[in-house]
Amino acid sequence: MTTLDLRDAWRDLLRRRAALGDALSPYGEIVDRWAGSTASAPPIDATPDDGRARWARGVPLLADQRVPLAAGAVEELLAPALDLAAAIRPDAAAGLAAFATAWDAGEVAPDALLPARGRIGRLAERYGLDDDVLGFLAVASLRPLLESSLEPWRARLGPDDWSLAVCPFCGAPPGWGDIVEGGRLELACHLCGGTWRFSRARCPFCGDDDAKSQRRLTAEAGEEGYAIIACTACRAYLKELDRRERWNGGPPLLEDWASPHLDVAVRRQGYWRPLAPVIIPG
Repeated sequence: MTTLDLRDAWRDLLRRRAALGDALSPYGEIVDRWAGSTASAPPIDATPDDGRARWARGVPLLADQRVPLAAGAVEELLAPALDLAAAIRPDAAAGLAAFATAWDAGEVAPDALLPARGRIGRLAERYGLDDDVLGFLAVASLRPLLESSLEPWRARLGPDDWSLAVCPFCGAPPGWGDIVEGGRLELACHLCGGTWRFSRARCPFCGDDDAKSQRRLTAEAGEEGYAIIACTACRAYLKELDRRERWNGGPPLLEDWASPHLDVAVRRQGYWRPLAPVIIPG
């Protein structure tokens, strides 16, 4: 049985973001469903040597590995996520209906929600959906399954085993950045819960290492520890939290969901991100 219980952490974040509580309530429904889900997935069938060999080639663990995701287990979480997405984004209702019809007909398999080449929304164009909407569906329906299935691999990744800007476990783009002891940057994957070290001197999306291309935008008073790293070369950005300054911060995914006001500020300047929150206040 898979149990991903983030309810206490989510409630703690909402106490700090009380003004956004109503807007963010759909995320709370996802968190509640994760905690009560009976869906499960077996461990990835690969030896430690296989995994290290893939990482040495710069290949994420799941890139050439069949993931044991049962359609019924995914659907338990996907069905309510589709309803929530339609309520959050009525502009995407037609695309979501087309996706749901294709899923029911067996035309979309669980593996189709996995990332390809650092992008989660690879089915977006087929159903007329934005990447953030399809990314929301993927995270909502796969996160508990992948986190459980990949758990044995967390401790096997050494600090020097991976230097790319996609998750070494599932291949998704980074969703968050944490500054930890020693000033190191750890990127976090929203899809599977993986984390990995990354150079603070490089853009976590295009890899540009020109210091002039990297902009650091700090949050307003009362938001100490939060910042946005924006790249003028590819116009992508990532939110990050300095855990040394805000030691009581929540899990990366929840911190991202609970801070859409930071996205608003940087998106108005023309920046983007590959896995943006689906709820962005107007």
